[in-house]
Amino acid sequence: MGLFNKIKNMFKSYDEEEEEVVEEETIEEEPEEEEQEEVVDDEEKEEISPEPVEEKEEEPLEEKKSTEIVEEVKEKPKKKGLFKKKDKKEEEKKSVKIYEKGLTKSRQGFVSKLANLTNKYNKVTEEYFEELEEILIMADIGVNTVMDFMDRLRDRVKSENIEDPELLKEIIVDELFIIYVNDEVLSNKINYNENDISVILFIGVNGVGKTTTIAKIANKLKDEGKKVLLVGADTFRAGAVEQLREWSERVGVGFYGKEESDPSSVVYDGITKAKEEDYDVVLIDTAGRLQNKVNLMKELEKMNKVIDSLVEGGASETLLVLDATTGQNGISQAEAFKEITNITGIVLTKLDGTAKGGIVLAIKESVGIPVKYIGLGETKDDLQTFDIEKYIYGLFKDLM
Repeated sequence: MGLFNKIKNMFKSYDEEEEEVVEEETIEEEPEEEEQEEVVDDEEKEEISPEPVEEKEEEPLEEKKSTEIVEEVKEKPKKKGLFKKKDKKEEEKKSVKIYEKGLTKSRQGFVSKLANLTNKYNKVTEEYFEELEEILIMADIGVNTVMDFMDRLRDRVKSENIEDPELLKEIIVDELFIIYVNDEVLSNKINYNENDISVILFIGVNGVGKTTTIAKIANKLKDEGKKVLLVGADTFRAGAVEQLREWSERVGVGFYGKEESDPSSVVYDGITKAKEEDYDVVLIDTAGRLQNKVNLMKELEKMNKVIDSLVEGGASETLLVLDATTGQNGISQAEAFKEITNITGIVLTKLDGTAKGGIVLAIKESVGIPVKYIGLGETKDDLQTFDIEKYIYGLFKDLM
C-alpha cells in the first residue's frame, strides 16, 4: 500500500510546493515597493539635490566599477538558481501532464472498470477475483502476468485478512509495480560510451514508427547539447533512407546514408564520418523484415562486427521499437527479436492510441527488457523517457 500513497502524495506535494514558491516571491516583492516609495517621498520633501547623488559623482571611477561587479556577482547566482529550480519544476509538471493526457484512453477503459468492480462488490469474493482477472487480461497485461498477479493478490488478501474491495485498490497498484520491477535495478537512461562515440541501433518491424522515433530522440539529444548523426542503414525498404534524411533536416542534425547499398558498409562509412567530424552520438536505422529471421540475424551480426571494429566497446544500445496498439502481437515481436539479437531497451510508440496501456507491464514480464521511452502523442515532447511512477500515476490517477 506504500507505493499508492507515495505516488499520490508525491504529485500532491509537488503542487503545494509550487504554490509556496509563488507566495514567497510575492512576499519578497512587497518590501521592495515600500522602499521605493520612501525614496520618492524623501526626494519630494527636499528641495536641495540629495547627498547620495553628490557622493556618486565624487566616487572614483574604479570604485564604481568594482562595486557594480560585486553587486552583479551577488545577484546572478541567485537568479540562475531560481530559474533552474523553476525550469526543473515546470519540466516535471509538463511531463506529468503528458503522461496524464497520453494515458487517458487506458485510464478510462481500465480504471473505470476497476472502480465499477469496487462499487459492485461489498466483499472480496471469488466472483470478484474472476471479474478482476478478466479486466486485467482485457487491458493487455498478458495472461501469464495476470495469473502471477492474481496468485499474489489472493495470497495478500488471505494473509492480511482483507474483505473490503476498497482496500484492494492500493494493493492492486502496489502489486503491478512489484511485477514490473521484479527486484531488479531498472534503468530508463540511455547508456553512453564514455571512451568513444556512442552508437545506438534501432530495430523493429516496418510501420511501428521507428524512423519518427529516431528523429524525436535525435531532437532530445540535440537539445542536451550533443552532436548527433543519423545513419540510414535500412536499405531494404524503398524510400526509408530518404525519409530519414528529411527528418535529419527538420531536426537539424547530421545524416549519412546510401540507397541500394550493403547496410553494413553504410554503417562503416557512417561511423567513419562521425569519427572524422567529431560527432557524439550515432543513431542507426535498420531494416525490419522479421519474416526472415535468419537473414535479419546475419545482417545485425555483421553490423555489430563493423561497429565493434570501429568503436571501443561496440554499440551502446540496441533499442527495439514496438507499436503499443498491436497489443499481444507487439510482445510476439519482442520475443522474436530477442532470439536474434541482444536488446537493451524498448521504445513503446502510440501508447496514447490504445485503451490497453497494461502492455507496458506485459512486455517487461514477457521478455525481461526495460521500457526506456514511450510515445504519448504526435509532437516531439510526447516521446517521454519512461518513468514507472508517472506511468502508475497516469494510469491510476482516477483511483487516487
